[in-house]
Amino acid sequence: MAETVPIGPQVDPRPARRPKRVAITGRYVDVVALDPGVHGDALFHGTSGPGHDVLWAYLFDGPFHDRASFNAALERKAGSEDPLFFAIVDRPSQHAVGLASLMRIEPVHRVVEVGSIVYTPALQRTRGGTEAMYLMARHVFDELDYRRYEWKCNALNAPSRAAALRLGFTFEGIFRQHMIVKGRSRDTAWYSMLDSDWPSRRRELERWLAPDNFDPDGRQRTRLGGPHDR
Repeated sequence: MAETVPIGPQVDPRPARRPKRVAITGRYVDVVALDPGVHGDALFHGTSGPGHDVLWAYLFDGPFHDRASFNAALERKAGSEDPLFFAIVDRPSQHAVGLASLMRIEPVHRVVEVGSIVYTPALQRTRGGTEAMYLMARHVFDELDYRRYEWKCNALNAPSRAAALRLGFTFEGIFRQHMIVKGRSRDTAWYSMLDSDWPSRRRELERWLAPDNFDPDGRQRTRLGGPHDR
């Protein structure tokens, strides 16, 4: 009798769709293709200047202290296919208030990562900040048919790690000495959300984002989710 070994379950082998430069419309923000000519002024003023260097502390580039270097970086981002960059635009003001990308795109394995996230102070700790991540996850799972959505960050980046758990990602572990970034050693914390997780995560995010979850002063009535460690 032939020896058998354990292998994974069969899955649909068709690849996911590759992300494109689309506009994803929300209630509080829109996630749109990055356009340096349209978004450059607001992003530069929102991420540069006194007290803003910290926004770039854990990223691969920045901070930018002059417009020329910022423009060059933004042009590179806008022309990149992987990472594929989007601007986060506040709907009331129509100003760009953040950046995010879909990266390490693997349609064959149906895996994609969200990363290179920069939130200006105007977007931090707002409904729009949460909605932007919800819109990107919804796009990845419901429209592009990915099985696994990843979030990775410097293991020392406590706000990013807390955000991953709050949004419904599951902590998977630390990759030690994973990278050298800006001349410093980086351990990387890995998180994921699976297509099987998404229905419950989507319901929780939509419940939290609903207008009736906020009082007349804009304070949340109930908190979003909680840790999803397994």
